[in-house]
Amino acid sequence: MRLKAHFKDTTLWLSLCAGLSLVFAYAPFSHWWLPFIVLPVWFIHLEKLIEKQRPSPKENLTKLLAKHSFLFGFGWFASGISWVHVSIAEFGGMPLIASLLLMLLLCLYLAIFPALCGYLTAKSLQLFNKPLTQITWLFSTFWLLTEYLRSIMLTGFPWLSLGYSQINGPLASLGPVIGEVGITFCLLLITSAVANLAMKQQLKSSIVAILFIAGASFICQQQQWVKPTGETITTALVQGNIEQSIKWQPEQQWPTMLKYLDLTRVNYDASLIIWPESAIPAIETMSTTQEFLEIADKSAAINHAAIITGIINYNFESREYFNSLIVLGKKHQEDDNGSYYYNHSNRYNKNHLLPIGEFVPFGDLLRPLAPIFNLPMSSFTRGNYQQPNLVANDIHLLPLICFEIAFTEQLAANFSNNSNILLTVSNDAWFGNSHGPHQHMEIARMRALEFGRPLLRATNNGVTAVTDHRGQITEQLAQFQQAVLTTKVQLVDGMTPYSRYGNYPVWILAFILVFIHLLKK
Repeated sequence: MRLKAHFKDTTLWLSLCAGLSLVFAYAPFSHWWLPFIVLPVWFIHLEKLIEKQRPSPKENLTKLLAKHSFLFGFGWFASGISWVHVSIAEFGGMPLIASLLLMLLLCLYLAIFPALCGYLTAKSLQLFNKPLTQITWLFSTFWLLTEYLRSIMLTGFPWLSLGYSQINGPLASLGPVIGEVGITFCLLLITSAVANLAMKQQLKSSIVAILFIAGASFICQQQQWVKPTGETITTALVQGNIEQSIKWQPEQQWPTMLKYLDLTRVNYDASLIIWPESAIPAIETMSTTQEFLEIADKSAAINHAAIITGIINYNFESREYFNSLIVLGKKHQEDDNGSYYYNHSNRYNKNHLLPIGEFVPFGDLLRPLAPIFNLPMSSFTRGNYQQPNLVANDIHLLPLICFEIAFTEQLAANFSNNSNILLTVSNDAWFGNSHGPHQHMEIARMRALEFGRPLLRATNNGVTAVTDHRGQITEQLAQFQQAVLTTKVQLVDGMTPYSRYGNYPVWILAFILVFIHLLKK
């Protein structure tokens, strides 16, 4: 009976639908203005519900906000990461009902974090004995805290953070200063202020908050945090468009490798050639793979080019698999010969592995249960958290493989003023024609904006693109086509404030707001 009553409760449906609608704020829809409407409406909705509850027991208030925040979060993730179901359904080898159940469990787990934000907000309402509109600044801080927890718990899943939706909006100019986390915080402060104005509460402080953030955004838009060096480099990003269903079949190894080499041969006028994640679908130590790598290495060197490719490495000494990037051809422009030999140091081993896809927690228990826990190459070892930049034709590239681009701290740990270009490679064929690859590209664009560096993104079947140091896409290939993206990339010099200080200024500001509320108590 209680469950039936919940289904009839229209107030719960409004919270769910508010979360569901946020998917349209992200790529490929990119309606950046949508959160500025959805979030204030949701805040006002919650305030009205709280007013109806008074003077009910405090426990009811806690349950109310936690429940509505949980449903908001569930809708947010159910629509926003629905693309995960594509990989489970098509490649997981599970019945439809089982794959839907896994998606349900994932969304329920992720919804816990907005629910925790609602719970902490309710406790603050009880502590300060004030309307929600008067502590929405605290809500913004609690949101940041729970989003941070989401980014680290169970290896972390920082996807769909609100700041990514603003990459095409006016708040994007704040990215080089306070990063995506700071943009999320400013977005929450503005939407809280809009809700306050609509409810005729906190009028002065709300107007000040909106004007201050708008002014800061305008000033930052006029700044040039990094400067072009005047040097350009020609790059070629190879999109092989290999079907995921045949990628790891042994008889397809040579045809796949030769396809990449053939696409590269007609683009040797580029100094830097990028192949995607695991473009070579064979173990690096195999004799046939070594034969191919030697051909590609010498071919690139003769043509004064460098190739960076994804490959799987198996270390016989440690008996460990690594998802790697290696450099073939010229490391330095003055080199006469190729630079590759097995296990050379000019390589990168992926650190942040994808659960289930690249490692299976509690593998002994889970692997016998379903094919999804036995996907090809799901037993990788982590590379070091900090690794040297790749060097190709005297260009220093900071590499990240696939999912790693979502983890700002990892990029920051490997970034220096000597890092010329950000490089991310991926194989998003797992997710078909969904909005997942577009969201992935959106996240990559934010990293370019934050750190003030051009970014190359090479993928198997899209989205393959080049962005400038402002995070704007300059060239892009169509998805699901075999093609090569050749373009000139402008190099820059300098450090953005965010690349120097990271998220510390945002956290300091957030806790200052908490302290101010404590003084007012």
